[in-house]
Amino acid sequence: MNNKNSADVVVIGAGVNGSLLATRLAKAGKSVLLLESGPKVGRDELVERYRNSAFKSDFMSPYPFSPMAPHPRYTPEPNDYLQQTGPHPFNAQYIRMFGGTSWHWAAQLWRFVPNDFRQQTQYGVGKDWPIGYEDLEEYYYQAEVIAGVGGSPDNGSPRSKPYPMERVPASWLQQRVTARLQPEFTVLDDSTGRNSRSYDGRPACCGNNNCMPVCPIDAQYHGGIAAQQAEMSGVKVIAEAVVYQLEHDEQGRIVAASYYDWNKTSHRVTAETFVLAANAIETPKLLLMSTSDKFPQGLANARDNVGRNLCDHPAIGVTFDVDEEIWPGRGPVSPCSIGQFRDGEFRREHSPFRLDISNASQVASVTKELLAEGWFGKKLQEQIRFRASRRLSIKNALEQLPDPNNRVTLSTNKDALGLPTPALFWDVDDYVKKGTLKTRECYDAIAAKLGATNITHSKSGKFSNRQHITGTLSMGLDPATSVTDAWGRAHDHENLFMVGTGVMPTVGTCNVTLTAMALALRTADRILQETQRG
Repeated sequence: MNNKNSADVVVIGAGVNGSLLATRLAKAGKSVLLLESGPKVGRDELVERYRNSAFKSDFMSPYPFSPMAPHPRYTPEPNDYLQQTGPHPFNAQYIRMFGGTSWHWAAQLWRFVPNDFRQQTQYGVGKDWPIGYEDLEEYYYQAEVIAGVGGSPDNGSPRSKPYPMERVPASWLQQRVTARLQPEFTVLDDSTGRNSRSYDGRPACCGNNNCMPVCPIDAQYHGGIAAQQAEMSGVKVIAEAVVYQLEHDEQGRIVAASYYDWNKTSHRVTAETFVLAANAIETPKLLLMSTSDKFPQGLANARDNVGRNLCDHPAIGVTFDVDEEIWPGRGPVSPCSIGQFRDGEFRREHSPFRLDISNASQVASVTKELLAEGWFGKKLQEQIRFRASRRLSIKNALEQLPDPNNRVTLSTNKDALGLPTPALFWDVDDYVKKGTLKTRECYDAIAAKLGATNITHSKSGKFSNRQHITGTLSMGLDPATSVTDAWGRAHDHENLFMVGTGVMPTVGTCNVTLTAMALALRTADRILQETQRG
């Protein structure tokens, strides 16, 4: 076993959150070692892989799969990496590579609303956070500056400063839908890390409508940029390094991490401080694997909380044909949404939600539909144009309350390195199901205002998950019900911190990455304060 690597701080996971934290620590003079289980792949190669893929709806296709660091794949279903044990499949699509999962996203970077942090106090459901909106507001802005975020200012999240980026011009779809849904529904620009002008050395969006799974021109912020900036800031990066064990001393302090390279050679790294930044599934997996005589249930898990409270945004959708041409497929794929149901007294009774209005091209889905109906030849071509120019797709993001029965555990399956793969149990409760009834009312009202025909709702009782994985490393004041404290420090280990969406106690109604970025920057500052003071 090699023993040649040490640093002030070891960060495990080179996604956007681990990379932001590593950059801040390195710029403050700390030596930082960043371990990433997956490979380094350039954007040019990812774009080419997607261009050559046979099925453009497979957003995992550009990202190389390795049995040494497996991640979920689009097919087969059920997913071949994640063992599904619950009543609803949790088909996460995350990426294990340099830059992490935000390579293949739509760059939605929303702030929570203030009541998301005090849900139990305000509405008697869910959990309160150990911090408030005011504790994160400055860090929200710092993260927005890094990513170049723009959006609608009046979206329920108070701001001390304007957005650093002007919004991308509205697509024709957004203009027509916004005008026709007023005044009953207010359509807002999404808060996104997408350039409307040159910013941070990257060009303005030119409307490729390819935000997912990879922006071909880098007009959209993503974790690959954050990881590259970490390396340029002096962070030492080791890719293809699959951490399988954390070691501790008699006091419970973490002293080393062991990892396999892709040749299955074991290496050991040491540090004064360790930060786990894999994701809300892979980090619990590592903690649960790191058993010892002192911690037989794994690290940070003395009270059996690691991996519990797995949350996402359960979603139902609707598609229909509008009575005019709206031409989805021009401009960003996720330009706008309806946010008026994100907060209110109704949260006592049912899940709040946000409605995402898609601007993605509908040609593939319409073509599949028409072929199934038996169209061919010139009539097929005419119908593709007719329906694809009018097709509107909307999906909601319902808040799911934390439930300790929803969880990540270790399966009996093993990967190519002999490490256990994750097992997931996921269910949705009546709080969410009641929220779907209100959503259906909204869908029906929207469809009526847009003269909809050919209306198709999600199958009753079936939910998709929005890839906003939270809760499994929940922060809190009480070690009996949480894994980390308000700074992301493990209750059981004073020099072990965690960043990412897993530490978020609740999921809110919006995409969770901006909140995780803000928390990561806040945790970095805490580490600096403590280590500099010490």
